[in-house]
Amino acid sequence: MTQPTEQPTVLAVIPARGGSKGVPAKNLAQVGGVPLVVRAVRACLASSEVTDVVVTTDAPAVAETARAAAEALGESARLHCVQRPEAIAGDTATSEAAVLHALDTYEAEHGKAVDVVLLVQCTSPFIAREDIDGVAAAVAREGADTAVTVAPFHGFLWRDGSAVEDHNYGVNHDKKVRPRRQDRPEDLLETGAAYAMDAAGFRTHRHRFFGHTALVRTDPARVLEIDDPHDLARARALAPLLDPAPLPTREDIDAVVLDFDGTQTDDRVLVDSDGRETVAVHRGDGLGIAALRKAGVPLLILSTEQNPVVAARAHKLRVPVLHGIDRKDLALKQWCDEQSIAPERVLYVGNDVNDLPCFALAGWPVAVASAHDSVRAAARAVTTTPGGFGAIREIAAWLLGPTLTAPSAHTPLPK
Repeated sequence: MTQPTEQPTVLAVIPARGGSKGVPAKNLAQVGGVPLVVRAVRACLASSEVTDVVVTTDAPAVAETARAAAEALGESARLHCVQRPEAIAGDTATSEAAVLHALDTYEAEHGKAVDVVLLVQCTSPFIAREDIDGVAAAVAREGADTAVTVAPFHGFLWRDGSAVEDHNYGVNHDKKVRPRRQDRPEDLLETGAAYAMDAAGFRTHRHRFFGHTALVRTDPARVLEIDDPHDLARARALAPLLDPAPLPTREDIDAVVLDFDGTQTDDRVLVDSDGRETVAVHRGDGLGIAALRKAGVPLLILSTEQNPVVAARAHKLRVPVLHGIDRKDLALKQWCDEQSIAPERVLYVGNDVNDLPCFALAGWPVAVASAHDSVRAAARAVTTTPGGFGAIREIAAWLLGPTLTAPSAHTPLPK
């Protein structure tokens, strides 16, 4: 068991093979716009307990992606890539074998012993810095031999015994007794995200569990392991809800383009007996748009609807409008060309699937809180406010501050 020291050497190892049967090139698959290997690298480098990070891989593309992520964070010196030998790079190779090889390679190259070694899995996309800190500290500072992330589990487990004697049975319960959740002992589910081991003990036992194992609790909402395409699809749908998305600032964007129905309205239309349509808008949105205009932010309303109400609202807001547009992405690109604005500097706000082509074009695709799930999943940021209830006012506050009084792009900042 490692004795607590002032500065223990803690090495986080991320196994990231290039191949996978369930999901091809899985460790480069993106969740929330970020490759899985990069999500793991970021969490490890953010940990206050981790000394260095090793990505062990047989794929040059994985190594290059990991290095680029560390460089973007200014952490190139702490990120090391180890070429994994073919003998331990196949489908039957164990994670322990990869960690042992990475541990030996790191110590040989750096001439120093590792006190604690971590196994961090790319396949847990929502792993957080706190998870890494928890398992590392349990071994490095609190006297455990090994540690693992766990989450509360309240399900009744069954085992299919029909192949032997047609006797299916409860694993963690007596099927004749159905106690309430609060009356049952709490079960803890191994999340598969992060493990920590005393390095010397790991070399002896060659397994991630030995001696006293500390259980480090994590948020059950973040527990997901990607083994097949369905898991990947679920992770992508959950990312807008679970990722702490960065919000754009005025320095990040040169223009704001707004959808209308469902974004500036609640997506409902009232129709009278003569067929005239009316919608409800939010005064806070008008205030936010006025503040953006005053700050010198180029604005555009872009809508597929050919409706006088869209034009009337745009006129009142004093914002240019393009409506009755079939291909909003082509219209957006043409407008950007005319305004000499790079699409990657555009914040585009939408709510439904006809906005997705513009999401692919704009550098800052933003979904309102009430947007369709597929739109939220594709967004770089999501408002907390639904469309028609002040979502545009919220976005204006991201760019200009809560009082909407940031200086315009053409106003020099005070010295």
